[in-house]
Amino acid sequence: MAVKPVELREYLEDASNIYEAIIIASKRARQIHDEMKIELAQRLETIRQLTAGQEPEEDLDVVVTNPDQLKVSIEFEKRPKPTELALEELRQKKLKYYYKQEGELFSKPLSTDQS
Repeated sequence: MAVKPVELREYLEDASNIYEAIIIASKRARQIHDEMKIELAQRLETIRQLTAGQEPEEDLDVVVTNPDQLKVSIEFEKRPKPTELALEELRQKKLKYYYKQEGELFSKPLSTDQS
């Protein structure tokens, strides 16, 4: 796998500092990764369901690989990595982010009545 250097100065325009830009991109990369993981699991499960009754289970010691599963796995390996996609979205200003206000953590004030 080739290493792709990133010009960090490009991301300073989108955030107040580089650490903020890294946090924004990393959170988006996790979201993309989770979406890809769910999609892969769904596609593999579909293939397993379609081929469940076709394969004989005589010899459990021999692992049989399904060519359709291999194709799907290879397709997902060739896709761009989630971090790369997140950085590109940040650079193109497609990401919106906000900060939580401290008051948002507790919507109701704690009661201090001792009656």
